[in-house]
Amino acid sequence: MSKQNPLTLLTNVKTDRLNELNAVLENIRQSLQAGTDEEFKKLSTVHYCRWFILQQDSFRDETAFPVPVRLVFSSNYDGEEDNHLKEICTVFTKYLDQMYACCEGYPDASNRTTESRANFLKQCGVKTDAFYIGAPGRTLKQIFEEDELRDHIWEFINKHNWNGKSALEIHEAIRQDVDSRSGFAWSKQKAKIPSVSWVGMGLLAIVMIILLPVLIIWLLIVHFFYERSDVNGAITLSQLDDAKVRRLEEDEDLFDQNQFTQAVVMKPGAVRLITVHALMLFARKLIGNLFVKGELMRIPTIHFARWVLIDNNKHMLFFSNFDGSWQQYLGDFIDQSGWGLTGIFSNTVNFPKTTFLFTGGAYDEEHFLAWSRSTQLPTQVWYCAYPHLSIKNVNNNTYIRNELRSNLTEEQAQLFLKRF
Repeated sequence: MSKQNPLTLLTNVKTDRLNELNAVLENIRQSLQAGTDEEFKKLSTVHYCRWFILQQDSFRDETAFPVPVRLVFSSNYDGEEDNHLKEICTVFTKYLDQMYACCEGYPDASNRTTESRANFLKQCGVKTDAFYIGAPGRTLKQIFEEDELRDHIWEFINKHNWNGKSALEIHEAIRQDVDSRSGFAWSKQKAKIPSVSWVGMGLLAIVMIILLPVLIIWLLIVHFFYERSDVNGAITLSQLDDAKVRRLEEDEDLFDQNQFTQAVVMKPGAVRLITVHALMLFARKLIGNLFVKGELMRIPTIHFARWVLIDNNKHMLFFSNFDGSWQQYLGDFIDQSGWGLTGIFSNTVNFPKTTFLFTGGAYDEEHFLAWSRSTQLPTQVWYCAYPHLSIKNVNNNTYIRNELRSNLTEEQAQLFLKRF
């Protein structure tokens, strides 16, 4: 099964080239939104990517030290990092050179090769602390192929009168039609779909039980020595900067998917750092063993999400690609996994007041939504390879492919047809 991976790059911007870089990013943004861009179509393994500028005033709260101006790149891609960088540095050089010529250390024009560009970018990489995939194992090629298969079957169904035919007979007619078309030969092989690892979950449960006394003591320490003296993030939506909100809304609801980019300041101290690292480890285990069916904490709208600690663990970046609106997305998080959000982000400055790490916080909806909006950053360039597909569509299309090749009962065939 091909593996999707995250890449995050932070690159220092030359102080005298910041305006030029902003202009380049704006031109790319407008081209993407107008649908006239051709460069991104050359990328054969990139599901999503984004660029934005991170600087001192990107952080709502006071940082521990002066923050340099940096260009941040984030991508979700298929395969190995070296191959991903090679592709970007081979077919995407028009935009790449325009942007990174404004950054420190980028090869000058006479020395730019695929290798020199890739070596530069590789040096700018930072570690991902937790990474969620809504459709594990689906390559970009597979997603496009399965979407085409689904559309073809839907057209085939609508072309014929199926009165008097059983679901099994319709299923067989569809299979025969697909088999008659050489372009769908790939569909004869079933796609691998990950399953929940109950062994992994069992081991995780055993570890949690063994560590339970330590965890209880740790929660008490966090609460009585840290949370009780925390400053409450009391800002409300009505107190937000209107100009900033308007800028964020410019890039939202352009189609059925949206993105979220956030920069927050970590609370100081070893206890907070150990806590967030432990929670990231816990998240990685849950994501790898349990959340493999298109839902994160029962939220079925997230394509990819990522947490990245930067600046020697002093700051955190959060990236998400999701279906629906910003309000709906965060509302789902509050309803379904407020404790998870609270556990992680309670270790950041001015998060709404929490109690024993997992209560309060995100459940204080008014203040949480305002905190989220106030720490959100404009994403100057955001690319999605399949804006017309929800994560439910992506997963459903794989089930269609596999069920087409299965020997179904009449009841199962009826469920197969309901997928269209």
